[in-house]
Amino acid sequence: MHLAEFDYNLPPELIAQVPAERRDAARLMTLRRADGLIGETVFQEIPALFRPGDLLVLNDTRVIPARLLGQKESGGKVEAFLVRRITGSDEHWHCLVKSSKSPRPGTRFLFPGGVSALVEGRGEGECWLLSFESVAGFGAWLEAYGKVPLPPYIKRQPGAADRDRYQTVFAAADGAVAAPTAGLHFTPELLAAVESRGVTVAPLTLHVGLGTFMPIRSEDLQEHRMHRERYLIPEATAQLIRETRRNGGRVVALGTTTTRALEQAATEDGEIVAGEGEADIFIRPGYRFRVVDALITNFHLPCSTLLMLVAAFAGKDFLFNAYAEAVERRFRFYSYGDAMIIY
Repeated sequence: MHLAEFDYNLPPELIAQVPAERRDAARLMTLRRADGLIGETVFQEIPALFRPGDLLVLNDTRVIPARLLGQKESGGKVEAFLVRRITGSDEHWHCLVKSSKSPRPGTRFLFPGGVSALVEGRGEGECWLLSFESVAGFGAWLEAYGKVPLPPYIKRQPGAADRDRYQTVFAAADGAVAAPTAGLHFTPELLAAVESRGVTVAPLTLHVGLGTFMPIRSEDLQEHRMHRERYLIPEATAQLIRETRRNGGRVVALGTTTTRALEQAATEDGEIVAGEGEADIFIRPGYRFRVVDALITNFHLPCSTLLMLVAAFAGKDFLFNAYAEAVERRFRFYSYGDAMIIY
C-alpha cells in the first residue's frame, strides 16, 4: 500500500479548535461492519451501544505539560518539546527542539524557575537528548512552567481550560505528550452509565509519544517504522479480557492507543500477555485483529498511522465512505472533534 491511498479532502473549518461545551456533547457516528450501515447519535447515548458482558478497555495515561519555552545562553528563543523520558531518570529526555539554529552538543538552554538543560547529543529520530539541571522535583516544576502540548492543527495558544479538557477524567499515570483523544468524551457519570448496563471497565497505560503526530515520510508504507511507546497492561485487565472472550462478550477499545497496546501484547491466538513493554506495531489494512472487537475513536488526519489503524479495523472503503459522509454532515475533526464507534 502507498501513502497517497490514505489522503482525503477536509475543509479547514471542520478542524475543531476548541472542545465541545460538554465532554459528552460531541456527535457520534456509528459504523456497523456487518452490513455497512452508517448512523449518527450523540456521545451521551453511547451506553446504549454496549451489551451486558462487554469489556471497555481504556488508556489511563496522563498528558504532561510537555512544551517548554526558554532561551539559549546567547539570548535566542528556544522551545523544547518533551517526547520520551529516558527510563530511570526524570531529568533526561528525548526532545524536539525549535530554535533559529540547530543546537550543538554542549549548548545550554535556560528555562523559567532557574532550570537549565544541557544538549547532550542526538536522540531518537529528529530528537535531541536533553539533561535538565538545577531542578528539585521535576514533575512539580514541569506542572508549574510547562505548556499544554496542543497539536499543531489547533491554531491558538493553550488556555487555562485546556489543562482540564485536554485530559481524560480517568488520567492517572504521567507520561503522555498527546491525549488519547477518544477518551476525552467520557465523564464520570457516563462511565457509570456504561457500567450500569453490565459492562466492565478496565485500564491499561500507553504513554502517547512522538509516533502519534509525526508524519509518514515514505510513500511505500512498508518502509515506515513506528516510534516506540511505553505501555503497561495490568494482570487484572488481562484476566478480564480472558473472561470476556470466554463468556462471549466483546472487548471494546477506547481509542487507537488502547488498540495498539492490546494488539502489541497479544499472542497469535489472542492471548494477552500482561506486563510492561514498548509498542512499535504498525497496524494498517491487511492486519488481523486478535483482541479488539469494537473501537471508539475520533476522526484522524489524512495519511496518518492512526487513520490506517482505523481503516484496518473498519475496512478501508467503508471508513473512507464514512469520512466523506462526516465531511458532508459537517462533523468536527481531530482531537477536540467528534467521535465514531465501529462495531
